Amino acid sequence: MDPVTALRRIAFLLERSQAATYRVKAFRTAAEVVAAMEPGEAAERVAAGTLERLPGIGPRTAGVIREARAGEVPGYLERLEEAAAADPVPEAGRELLARLRGDCHLHSGWSDGGSPIVEMGLAAAELGHEWAVLTDHSPRLTVANGLSPERLREQLEVVERLNEEWAPFRLLTGIECDILPDGSLDQEPGLLERLDVVVVSVHSRLRMDPAPMTRRLEAAVRNPWANILGHCTGRLLSGRGRPESRFDADRVFAACAEAGTAVEINCRPERLDPPRRLLRKAVEAGALVSIDTDAHAPGQLDWQPYGCARAEECGVPADRVVTTWPVERLLAWAA
Repeated sequence: MDPVTALRRIAFLLERSQAATYRVKAFRTAAEVVAAMEPGEAAERVAAGTLERLPGIGPRTAGVIREARAGEVPGYLERLEEAAAADPVPEAGRELLARLRGDCHLHSGWSDGGSPIVEMGLAAAELGHEWAVLTDHSPRLTVANGLSPERLREQLEVVERLNEEWAPFRLLTGIECDILPDGSLDQEPGLLERLDVVVVSVHSRLRMDPAPMTRRLEAAVRNPWANILGHCTGRLLSGRGRPESRFDADRVFAACAEAGTAVEINCRPERLDPPRRLLRKAVEAGALVSIDTDAHAPGQLDWQPYGCARAEECGVPADRVVTTWPVERLLAWAA
């Protein structure tokens, strides 16, 4: 087995299970070190027992390299694969999952993601996506290293260069734009106009009273540059948790339907937002839906089955799921 493949697969499975970032980084770093070696160098170092003298390779990653070089499936990888198999894809939603073509919400190391844009794009393509949307955070979310207008312009150039190499897979330009307390969006309108897809989300003052929160969300989803309402309740189900933001869901989802703004089914296990009762309201309102991972690492791009299961349970029509659309239809709608 190729050591680089083994190390990257371990990192992917650790990310999928939300393992600590330092553990993931150890395997991704080791993969980079091995990939940069001269031909035959890995074999020589395995024979001489000098792998661990290299910066970025420790006892555990060296063990994986040695086992892979010996033609074995590394034991550490085998245990992770068994754990992943014990947590199978939900039965519900498999037909919808097979129809998905992309993911409208993912982050890179440019904001609070854990991997470079290249790693995120390659992982999306390896999973079979035809396209994916890069949506790093907007400026005011400083805790997440949100992109200033200058940094966002620079990112657009990076994405353009990568797409020249990646065809037919396409990485679309986007942003997860903060919805400010008055319902306005946290980025220059001229820049929002240049982006392919704009996800709008609330990250501050989540416990605002229901009436002003309703007005805030309505204003945001009716903004001409808004395409998707991200994780609409802001709830967190794990750790200390966080309650749902309170708002008039009927009014907000009606506004989404009228404006053509999709409601996101956020697939992150600690979010699974919106709750089923609200997702059913979005369906009744006639709103479009986007099934997104909100991935902050390559392995998290594999979370879409959880959203597909919820979509099927709540009666979401497949043709109203924008992540099932070919890129031309998606871009025409988003424009």
